[in-house]
Amino acid sequence: MLSLVIPVYNEEGSIVQLHREICDVVTTNNYKIEIIFVDDGSRDKSWEIIETLAKDDLRIQAIRFRRNFGKAAALNAGFEAASGDLVMTLDADLQDDPHEIPEFLQMMATSLDVVSGWKQTRHDPWHKVLPSRIFNATVSWLTGVKLHDHNCGMKIYRRQIFDEITLYGELHRFVPVLAAARGYTVGEKIVQHRPRTTGKSKYGFTRFVKGFLDLLTVKFITGYGQRPQHFMGTCGLVSFTIGMITILYYAFRRIFSGILVMTHYVEAEKMFLLKDHPGVIFGVVLLLFGAQLVTVGIIAELFISYQNRRSKDYSIRQTIKKN
Repeated sequence: MLSLVIPVYNEEGSIVQLHREICDVVTTNNYKIEIIFVDDGSRDKSWEIIETLAKDDLRIQAIRFRRNFGKAAALNAGFEAASGDLVMTLDADLQDDPHEIPEFLQMMATSLDVVSGWKQTRHDPWHKVLPSRIFNATVSWLTGVKLHDHNCGMKIYRRQIFDEITLYGELHRFVPVLAAARGYTVGEKIVQHRPRTTGKSKYGFTRFVKGFLDLLTVKFITGYGQRPQHFMGTCGLVSFTIGMITILYYAFRRIFSGILVMTHYVEAEKMFLLKDHPGVIFGVVLLLFGAQLVTVGIIAELFISYQNRRSKDYSIRQTIKKN
């Protein structure tokens, strides 16, 4: 069964048409589906419309938040409620075309675990398209997951992925990256990006700021999630070493200056004094900072060790059991 998870936030003008298009695709292809609407604290009539649709279509489930918690929270709630073998996400603004569902399913039949949409031709203003392309290129470069459009809301996943990944913040756009880090295979499909005809965009410039901050989080999780000391310890040792070298340099200068004073009767006022050189303070700061990073790394390792006693840090694809 295919589970469609659709986050909704103030989309009263598009929900009915979206539901109609989904039903057309399902009827034509004889799919078995469930539709999960997650109302993320809408302030319009979105919830009332969903309630009306649910009375006539028993395939509809609906979740309503008390307030707006964000798209990641809405998707997480939908994923937890989903019971299908495959889970597909759609935006409720009609810019994603449900008629592309069959092609997504065909690609999943080729042993892929995730298929992400790529809005190759976008109907958005340039000031949204350009930062998005820079962001996508940066994500692909840092994570190694080569997708043209990490932000596309139209994606399909195997259900078991969400038994291993928990979303929070703005991490919903990084599910393919998180899945790939656990060994799942990721593909990409060009999708039609339809112009928005109802409602208004929920994203502004802050979306990219949050996205880049979350990218750093994802990079750390996927690269050092089980070995934080490799990152923290390396940075700490570099800082500690530079600080130690700096302090030793000034210390030797101070000792040499003292020897000159005693052996050559140099005036004491010309003696090299540590307090007159800010580089000494710089070296001490680096020394302490490096020691702190190593300490934090050790604490993080202890935390990971404790967590691993309670949960697995690996993903099983297949097992062979004795009869």
